[in-house]
Order: sequence, then C-alpha cells, then structure tokens
Amino acid sequence: KIRKQIYGDKNLVGKNIERLRKERGIKQKDFIAQIQVMGCDMNPTSYSKLEGQIRSATDKEIFVVSKILGIPMEKLFEE
Repeated sequence: KIRKQIYGDKNLVGKNIERLRKERGIKQKDFIAQIQVMGCDMNPTSYSKLEGQIRSATDKEIFVVSKILGIPMEKLFEE
C-alpha cells in the first residue's frame, strides 16, 4: 500500500516503525491494540501522526514499540 501523505519532520522513528510493522504483516489497528495493552494510551489518529512523523514520539512509546517489534530501541533510529 502506498503512503498517501509525505512524511513530516517531528520525529526520526515514525518511518521505521511503519516499515517494520508492515514487514511483519501487522495491521495498524492490531499494532495500536498491542501498544495499548502495554500501557500506552494511543488512538488511531495519534498513531498515524507518529508513523507520518507529524508528531513527536515519547520515550515510553519508543520503548513499547521496540518491545512489541522485538528489536533494540536504537534500530528505530537507523536511516
């Protein structure tokens, strides 16, 4: 699926989160549910803005996303 919007510049991790989630075949709504179960209050709009780099990512969100994806947090920052 092709992205409808261009990426913003509010975070470095959003593009990688989107790529890694899609590589694993995880639907966005299922990923958001996993994030919520791990204790992060996130709705679909907020998550879309995170992936689209339109809003900043919190440290807790980066930690939780890396745990769900099973990767070190540093991997989210790779270019």
